[in-house]
Amino acid sequence: MSRTTTGQHLAFLLFLLPASSSFAFLSPTAYYLASATKHEPIDPTRPYTHDDTTFCSTRDTEISMAPPMPRWYQHEISITAPSRGCHLITSQVNNAIRNDISTIKIGMANLFIQHTSASLTINENADPDVRRDMEVALNKIVPAQWTKDGTFRHTMEGEDDMPGHVKSSLMGPSLNIPIKNGRLALGTWQGIYLNEHRDQGGWGGGHTRNIVITLQGQS
Repeated sequence: MSRTTTGQHLAFLLFLLPASSSFAFLSPTAYYLASATKHEPIDPTRPYTHDDTTFCSTRDTEISMAPPMPRWYQHEISITAPSRGCHLITSQVNNAIRNDISTIKIGMANLFIQHTSASLTINENADPDVRRDMEVALNKIVPAQWTKDGTFRHTMEGEDDMPGHVKSSLMGPSLNIPIKNGRLALGTWQGIYLNEHRDQGGWGGGHTRNIVITLQGQS
């Protein structure tokens, strides 16, 4: 079969296929082979160029584009809760990551608290009664009375010790927050809570809590 006949067959196939799928299975060389028969005889020594078809030119450009390298940053902050309860710490987190997060257009922030009797969560940032009510609800879910009535055996660090461990697991030690255009993509009424579940502080001494913040994303 001659080159001209092969090109005519390919051109006929393109004519039969819908326009949206005509080029899906053809390599740049095959497409050139099919289209060239409409204009001039095929020269097998002629190299393929971007002028032959816009489709191939665009395809070459997409293949050659390398994805941007991800950025990684990590910070550690220490926050001392003034008392047992739920405390809004969004501003402290933003202050710690301000310079680095501004370089990320799309990504993810992870916050991880390194303790077993404190936790992190996201909830309303406006009315302080929400934080007060959250503490009340947690105390009803895991009452300190369970330390006195024999429900709990791990009581060596005080009445709030084992209840604090249970609350920590219920609320969780970490958060994932999307990064959008250099900022944490929190909703208008969302804030980051540090939940301190201890009165006495246990063996750690006081209520100072360490939080590791890891940022990853692309600019």
